[in-house]
Parts: sequence; C-alpha cells; structure tokens
Amino acid sequence: MSGKSRCTQQPQAAEGASSGAPAQALHSPLPPAHSADLNAYDTLRLGLNRAVAVAQATGGMVHLGPLRSSGLYLAVGTNVDGPGSQRWEEIDRRSPEAPAYAARINAPAWTAPTSPESAACLPDVPSGAGLLSVPVPASDEPLGVLSVFTRNPEAPALHQQLTSVASWIADCLRDSPGPPRPEGAERPADYDTTELPVGFWGWDFGTGKVIWDDAALGILGIDAKGFDGQIRTWRRLVHPQDLPQMLARADEAIRAHTPYQAEFRVRQPDTGMRLVEVRGQASSADDGSGPRLAGIVRDITTGHLAKEPAEQAPSPVRGGFLAVDRSWRIIFADPEAERLLAPSRRFLGQVLWDAVPALCSRGMEEAGRQAAAEGGPTELDVRTYTGRRLHVRLAPLPDGLTLCITDISSTRHPQADEASAEGAAVERTARIVELTRALAGAVTGHDVADVMATHMVPLFDAKDVSVWTHENGRAFLMGSAGPKESLRRFEGARIAELPTSSQAFIEGTLDFISSAEEFIGRFPALADLPAASGAQAWAILPLIASGRTVGASCLIYEHPHVFSHVERTLFTAMSGMVAQALERARLYDAEHRRAQELQRGLLPRRLPALNAVTACARYQPAGDGTCAGGDWYDVIPLSAEQVALVIGDVMGHGVSEAVTMGRLRTAGRTLADLEQPLDELFFHLNEIVSGLGDGFYATCLCIVYDPVSRMCQAITAGHPPPVVLRPDGTSYFPDMPVNPPLGAATPPFDTAEFSLPDGAILALYTDGLVESGGLDITEGMGRLACQLRPAHVQATETLDDLCDRLITTLLPDQRSRDDSALLVARTQALAPENISCLQLQDDPTAAGQARAHVRAQLAAWNLDELIMTTELVASELVGNVVRHARGPITLRLLRGRTLVCEVADASPAMPRIRRAADTDENGRGLQLISAVTSRWGARYSGSGKCIWTEQPLSADPLGERISYESV
Repeated sequence: MSGKSRCTQQPQAAEGASSGAPAQALHSPLPPAHSADLNAYDTLRLGLNRAVAVAQATGGMVHLGPLRSSGLYLAVGTNVDGPGSQRWEEIDRRSPEAPAYAARINAPAWTAPTSPESAACLPDVPSGAGLLSVPVPASDEPLGVLSVFTRNPEAPALHQQLTSVASWIADCLRDSPGPPRPEGAERPADYDTTELPVGFWGWDFGTGKVIWDDAALGILGIDAKGFDGQIRTWRRLVHPQDLPQMLARADEAIRAHTPYQAEFRVRQPDTGMRLVEVRGQASSADDGSGPRLAGIVRDITTGHLAKEPAEQAPSPVRGGFLAVDRSWRIIFADPEAERLLAPSRRFLGQVLWDAVPALCSRGMEEAGRQAAAEGGPTELDVRTYTGRRLHVRLAPLPDGLTLCITDISSTRHPQADEASAEGAAVERTARIVELTRALAGAVTGHDVADVMATHMVPLFDAKDVSVWTHENGRAFLMGSAGPKESLRRFEGARIAELPTSSQAFIEGTLDFISSAEEFIGRFPALADLPAASGAQAWAILPLIASGRTVGASCLIYEHPHVFSHVERTLFTAMSGMVAQALERARLYDAEHRRAQELQRGLLPRRLPALNAVTACARYQPAGDGTCAGGDWYDVIPLSAEQVALVIGDVMGHGVSEAVTMGRLRTAGRTLADLEQPLDELFFHLNEIVSGLGDGFYATCLCIVYDPVSRMCQAITAGHPPPVVLRPDGTSYFPDMPVNPPLGAATPPFDTAEFSLPDGAILALYTDGLVESGGLDITEGMGRLACQLRPAHVQATETLDDLCDRLITTLLPDQRSRDDSALLVARTQALAPENISCLQLQDDPTAAGQARAHVRAQLAAWNLDELIMTTELVASELVGNVVRHARGPITLRLLRGRTLVCEVADASPAMPRIRRAADTDENGRGLQLISAVTSRWGARYSGSGKCIWTEQPLSADPLGERISYESV
C-alpha cells in the first residue's frame, strides 16, 4: 500500500498467511466453540492470542459494543499498555479509526501510519506498524471488532484467518458462563435476593449516557457528586475479566428483545471487590435515537446464611420495582411488579396511570413531585379498589422516578386495616364527588362518555366503558374508552330487529357478569364479544331518566371479577346520575342541531361561481354553538359582470338576532337585484333596522366590484374596513368614510371608491374575528393583515386553505365570546378583448350602425349563433332611445359568463313593460326583449341610465372561450 492510502481500507484477499511460518504452525488449534470451560474473558483472551500469533503481530485488542451503541469498548488487549492506552478504552463508532470503520461496514479494515493523514489514526503505535481490524460477527450489526498491530506496513493478507478467529469468538460468547464469585460469596440454596437493597440503572446506547439512582450508586461505591454519567466512568469499575460477559449479555438482550441479566464484580478503593447482579429490559428511546437498557442492581456479595426456623419465620414480603421517566412512562418493570399490579398486561412504554389505574391518585403524583423536588425518597400507602394494600416508595432519578412496590395486604394490624379502610372510603367518596361535578359540567353526549372514561373507569378499577344512547328505536355509540371495532355491529341498528340476547345487552338490562363463560351463557348471540374485546367481566347498566330509558352503559374488566354488594349499590346509583346527565346532553344536542340548522338556512349554502370574483367564506359561532348568531355574508352577482360582496353583524345573539340577520340579507339581495345605488340600498336597510325598535343595531359593509374598470365602490355602516392584499405582497386598509351602524344612522351614507389590481385579494370580516383573545380591534386587524402577507400566504394556497388558516390562527380558542364571519375573494378583471364599446349618433341611422357592429363583433368572438338575437335586441334598445329618450347613445358588448348587451343614454326615465292590447301598434319592444333574453334590467348611471340584457353563451358551460386576464 502506498503512503497516500486512507486510514480505513479493506485488505485484499490472499490464499495463505503473511511471510514467515504458516499460520497453522504458529498456534495450537482453538478449542471447540461450545466448550463450557471458557468464560467470556478467557474466550476473548484465547482468541486474541491466536490472532496475534497468526499475524505475527506486536499486539492486539478486542472491542465489544452492544447493538447500535454509540461506542466500542475495550474488553481485552495485548501490548496496548502505556501512556496512550486510554485512547483505546472507548472508540466512537463514527470515528475514522480502523475498528470503528470495520464495525460500520461490517468488513475488515486496515491502516498504516505511513502518511500524516493515516498516522493521526494510530497515535502511540510503533513506526512501521499497521492496524488490521475484522468484525466479530452477529446477525446484522457486528458484536465487536478484533484488531491486531501488524509489523509489516504493507497491506496484510490475513483477514481470512482473523475472520475465522472472530467467528469462533462470537460462537463462544453466546454460551460463556458467568464470572467467578469472590471468596465466600456462594449463595445458599434458599437465598432470596428480594430482601436485598435494590437500585435502578439505565444505559442509553445511542448517547452513551448512564443514569443511576442514589441506591445504585451506593451499591457500586460511586460518589454521587462526582459521577459524570458517562459509560466509560462506570466501565472502569467493572472487573476486566467480567466486562466481556456483561457487554455480550447486553447485546443479546437488545437483539433478541429478551430480559437482561448478568453478574459482575466491581472494584472499590476501600472494600476490594463486590459482586453485583443486574437485571433489565430493552426498550427504545422516546426520541428514536436508539435502544436502551433499564433495570435494577443488587449487591449479592454476601448471602443471608442464618435463617430462622420455618415455623418462626414471618411470611415473606415480596416487592416489585418500577421505573418511570419524567412523563410517567414506564421504562422498566420487574416480574414481581407485573405480578403485583397486572400480571397479564405488558407495562413497558405505557403511561403509569393508563397501565395501572390503581396507582392513579393525587397522593401518588404529589409524592412523585416531592421526591423530585427534594432529591430524596418519599413513601405512601395505596389501596386498590379490589381491596389490596400496597406500600410504594418513590425515589428520584436524573430523568424520572423509581417505585418500589410492596404488597402489605397481610402484614397490617386490625387498627391499621380499619384506618386503611377509612382512607379508601374517603378517597372513593372524593372520586364520586369529582365524578358528580364532571357529569354536571358535561354538555354533549360525547362529554358524558368522556367523563365516564376519565372518572368512572378508575373509580371501579375497570378496563373500559361504552355508552349508548337510544334515539327513535336505534342504538348509537356515544363513546368508548376501549377498541370500538367489536361494537360497530350495533351502531345505528334498530334495537327491535336485533336477536333477543343482543337487545338485552344494548337496552341495558341491569346485570353483573363475573366471567366470560357467564357472559356467553347470558348472551349466546354475542359469544365472540369477550375474545374480541378482551373482557372477562361486565357491569351492564340501564340509563333511565324521567321514567324513560335514554341509553345504556357497560363497564368491562380484563379479569374475572366478583361484584360486591357495595359495588352493585354504587353502580346503580351512578347509573341514575349518568342517565340524568345524558338526558340533559340529549336536549343540548337537539338545541345545538336546531341552532345549526337555523344558521345554515339563513347563510348562503354555497357561494356562486363567478368569473370576476372567486370567493370563500367561514362562519364560527360564539361560545358552545347552541345559540344562533347575527353575523352574515353574501356574494351577489349584478349586471355587467359586476359583483357585490356583503358582510354584516346584527348585535347580540339569539333567535331574534338571527331572524333580523335573515331579513337584512334577503332585503339586501332584493335591493341589489333592483339595481339600487349603494347609498339608497343602505337607506332602505337602515329603515328596516330602525323599524325593529331601539334595541336592534347592525353593522354592514358592501363592496361592488366592476371587472371592466377594476373599480370598487364601497359603503360601511359601523363596520371595520376590508383588507386588500396586492399581488406584489403588500396589504393595506382602504380609506373609507365612517357611517354609524344601521338603526342609529341618519342618511345620507358616504361612499368610497378605490381601484384594485388584477389578482388582488379582499378580506371582509366581522369584529368577532379580530377582537378575540383579549386583543383590541386595532391589534386584531394588524394580525389579520400580517397573516395575509407573502411570509404567511403560500403560492399554492387555495382560498379554502387561506380561510382555514386565518380562522385557526386568529381564533385559537374555538369557544369564543362572539360570532365570527370571514369572506375572502380574489378579483379578476375582464380582459380588453372581451369588451366592445361604440358611440352612436342620435338619429334614425343609429339602429343600423348598432346591428352592423353586433354582426362584426360576434363574428370575431365566434358567437355566430347569437348574432340574430343580439341584432334584434340592440336594434330595439337603440330605437327606443332615438324615439323616447335623448343621446348620446353608447352600445357596449361584454363577453363574460354571459353575453351582455348594454345601451346607455342621457335620460333618467326608466323603461317599463307595457301590456299592449292585440290592436296596439306600440308597447311590445320590452316584451320581445324579455322573451329572447335570459335576463334584462336597467340601472342608473352618473349621466342617465343603462338598459342591459344577458344571453347564455352557446359555448360549453364552463365558459372555456372566455378569456380573463391571468391573476
């Protein structure tokens, strides 16, 4: 290999050994891989000696590292002593050194310090030497790395022989026995480790951090103040001969997901050696950084050899051990803890309260906070609802708590039993009070189901609860704390059509069932339900209010359960309370549905699809949504492709305010259809509100957008101004004159005009949107304008997405004090090629000029099928102006969602349809126009009036011929 080679490189294969004696002559054959005489240390030492001899190396080492651990740890070494030997004790798996590289690629790697780059990888190695590393194989990631220091700086060809040695090491480690015991440390046959002091430990493989509680540090003889939490600090305490077995067992537990158990000696400066036992379980870190082990440690150096006679010995008190992190999630539970609390449930990874409802109490949480705050243990007694008494000792950890749990059901005196029973009764009474308060505050049927899951399940130490309601002879599931799949068969089913036994289950006939066999005998049609739901006992309760069954409830247990007389009495009482709450919730839900139906009926069901304006709206009711509000919005198409955007707010909440809102919205649409000018429209709206009485007021904002001129005419009556977002990303509030609210205003109303660029976005809103969260209206308007800027508006965001984001951002609390309405519209101007305008002379030739212009323009627009009708309309309208009005005359054609034909003159007199007799020669012009067009009308202009007609285009309904300027 040349001096330019990198420090990690896989060697080339070779048929034989390196120069010198043959490899098989350098060392005696290795013993069988399954030899019971070799412990882990002897295995590594023997294998390393063989590897050094085969390679004629100056020394070597074996590193072990459990699966996905952050480092490789030196287990044995030969000729690696000296000032630089500490650098080999732990190697970061991410480093460029040969052992780490071989572990990462799971293949041999070699390096030689023949260049500055490669020499940096091998400090303190004799000049001319190289480092050859081969992985110790495992199922996927290597268990460790075998390395030797070669004499020859050229690439060695020994990796095949070293790989064979590494495979032999891997086979031996799987069956190696534990370490030898210190003298006098043999256990008697009846030695019980449960009586020994116990501590907690944890090892995060991804970060290389370890945690110990004070008890564990005391067992290991470590000063708590000086412990740095690093694995290397703890590793140095382990006897060198026991370290390989400890690391190999950890790797096995991680790979196979089996419990971890090992014994090893720890070195202590004053007391020599101690033999300790560690037990643990593998789990995954919460942040996904890697696996970890957590468990207990005991000092088993000496046993309790003196035993009392069996007849004099007290009954042993066995204890369980739990460890939780800061969020009360269980990271370790020994078998005794599982036996004491819930032998059929797997704890690891669950929140303590969910896994063990019996431990869910204020006292437990307060004791945990006290232990964490004071840095010392706290103790308390807990009585489960099945009558078992537990003593719990909580001790702090750097990242959680340990819980030592002891069953003391049979160790208390009668006085203590009486006091404990009184305490349990007091706690149960407190929980019943909490349940009663929660049911009183439940608003909807789903709230009732949530209260039962939160309060009633732990009160009776049950597993799950389901709540059904009966409406029109059908069953509906309001809520279930457990899996709902097994209950879906009843959802919406007609109760009378179910099998008889199923009817009894859903109707809620009072029943207490203690086992799955009893359930199947009682409900044969539901024989699959116990296995599907994992239930073994049931309390089925009818929910009866005012003499009527309003629903049913079922509490289930995951173990067979015998219901006591006290439990049956409590269940019966609780079912009455739940029934009353469910009946109130049913009435609330009915009122809520009526309010929603009223609101939906008064607001637009859908906004019209227009070419000039694309609009989207949202309405958020106040409070709990049971009362209709007075906010409204509307989008009204007008003549000549114009659009009116309206938003308003009737002050107050209730049915009368909602009705007033509906009257104003209907009046506004009617007046807009009559082409009333904006100030006259607001005059009539003000008259309507004033006629309702002194207690009624309303605010309103109306904007009329003309896509031909791109101008907006707007009036506000006590309403906040709109926000305009320009295409360049800037936003502003148009300057508008202030008018009093409707009902308090004195006409005339001042109007405002402003122009909009193509693609502008208008946001109209009510004050409930910008005065939420304690903000005044000015601050709220500023937040709204900020949310419309490019930093928040995405290029691909639709108006629907924009409305949802604005509501979520500006109304984080959906139960606001006031209604909120939001109307967002994107404008689009009519392209010049879709507009045709002609000034006509005020004489009899004008009609002919109009017909000629219509023929030419419609032919250019490919609307030949409309030429004849439009000629007739234009000729009749222009002829009426010549005969009955005065010029100048203007003819305008617009190609938008319809074909618009307009004739404007200087006369303010409005035309009307006359009902001509059969013998009349005149009066049939407007009747003819009404017959051949889809819509016609007249509106005042600044210089007179304009008569317009609309005809549907013969193109496809989506109007693909219509060209609007790009937004």
